[in-house]
Amino acid sequence: MPWLLSGLGLVILLLAGDSLVKGAVNLSLRLGVPALIVSLTIVAFGTSAPELLIAIQAVLDDAPGIAMGNVVGSNTANILLVLGIPALLATMHTSECETKKTYNFMIAASILFIALAFRGVFDWIAAIVLLAALGFVLWDAAREARGHRAACADATADPEEIEGVDPDLPGWRIAVFLILGLIGLPLGADLLVDNATIIAKMYGVSDTVIGLTLVAVGTSLPELATTVMAALRRQADVALGNVIGSNMFNLLAIIGVASFVGPIPVDSGFLQFDLWVMLGASILLVPFVYMRRDITRVWGVILTVLYLTYLAIVLS
Repeated sequence: MPWLLSGLGLVILLLAGDSLVKGAVNLSLRLGVPALIVSLTIVAFGTSAPELLIAIQAVLDDAPGIAMGNVVGSNTANILLVLGIPALLATMHTSECETKKTYNFMIAASILFIALAFRGVFDWIAAIVLLAALGFVLWDAAREARGHRAACADATADPEEIEGVDPDLPGWRIAVFLILGLIGLPLGADLLVDNATIIAKMYGVSDTVIGLTLVAVGTSLPELATTVMAALRRQADVALGNVIGSNMFNLLAIIGVASFVGPIPVDSGFLQFDLWVMLGASILLVPFVYMRRDITRVWGVILTVLYLTYLAIVLS
């Protein structure tokens, strides 16, 4: 039963997150908010909402290992799995996307996150630092939007080109999307965290390992599904930028907000292994960001095998 309820919670999270993104994007663009700001803020928040709700619920349920494992595991999965599997299907033309600035921000966020982790706990002080860094990133994005200097090649796209936007969507449907998202996210998070914790206790697996594997992969499924479809349609040139932006938001916003709810102790395993795997995976993106290389099928094999190896080590 816990496995079934965990799966149900994950399905509710995925559907609710998608609903919230559709509603928020259409509402914001209808109110005249620039498309770039919507992409970097509301869409980023919507796609990371499952991770955020899981982190908060895990802290409230006294299972902080799930919160940390979810963020660190999701970031590792986003790079190795979400970029690796689609590349197996078709070459991803990431060379067409200018992401150097956002990538530099992500590396800086990763280093800041690791430095704070060595304090041994993410508390309200760490939360203030992380959210201040997020505020700077969002301020910079807003400044660039106002000056029409987008970092990514598709940043000048019409609003209609943003996933989930329907110019003819009636107001009542926007409201339904928002309500379903806001109700479904906490419900799905509660189901998934509660039952993942039960599974961990049943099999003698730590909350941290459950967070790094089951929960992390589950909450990365929306990004994976989107990227796979983009690869099949030969429209994956912005996938790299999307993954980088999502990872940066995960590091700064999710643990930043959850740390205000309650302290999140850092397990020694994170300091010795998992955080460095996350940073190493991020550094693997250098050829695609700075040398403007495409992510070919060979790279897809490499990234996917690296992730499977990481999972094997974590579960061993």
